[in-house]
Amino acid sequence: MIQKYKANNCFDEMLDGEGKLRSHYSRFQKLFQGLTPAEFEAKRQAMDMAFLRQGVTFNVYGDAQGAERIFPFDMIPRIIPAREWEHIERGLAQRITALNLFLHDTYHEQKIVKDGIIPEFYILSGRHFRREFVNFEVPKGIYIHVCGTDLIRDRDGSYLVLEDNGRCPSGVSYVLENRRAMRRSFRECSRASACSRWITMRRSC
Repeated sequence: MIQKYKANNCFDEMLDGEGKLRSHYSRFQKLFQGLTPAEFEAKRQAMDMAFLRQGVTFNVYGDAQGAERIFPFDMIPRIIPAREWEHIERGLAQRITALNLFLHDTYHEQKIVKDGIIPEFYILSGRHFRREFVNFEVPKGIYIHVCGTDLIRDRDGSYLVLEDNGRCPSGVSYVLENRRAMRRSFRECSRASACSRWITMRRSC
């Protein structure tokens, strides 16, 4: 199936532009190529059942059925080489620092407004802006303790930020549960990717 697969002008995490497996996926391929479709499906169903029993679910607000749904999960992980991950990590640390400095400025000197970078209207009319916190010193100047930054790739593979979830990034818990589930079902998976960082991708709802 991989031989017939086409990325359709998008960056593919596992295959390069010529359709060849990227080097950091080689060990992962050896783990999965021995599975039959039936075995793969059985593991997927077992994971879904485990998520349901453990309460790793979410609700769709406004859904008349009101039923809890299993968080979308893909058993094919996105493997990021360690050197590439270090680059992402530095960028994310820089970004969260900038976000905290932005919020500190917003609730104090508001230089970003005075310098004409952001119109005052966008800040003061913000739904989550709290006037009662103006000039209030938060502990250690940390406004965002946990941030969920959504990353995407362009067709050349460069990382781009889709959005930052700094208010209530509940998705962090799903990432941790995904990793635990992969380790339970594929004990060799994390060891096979010892030189990489791997995360699981959500499948479309």
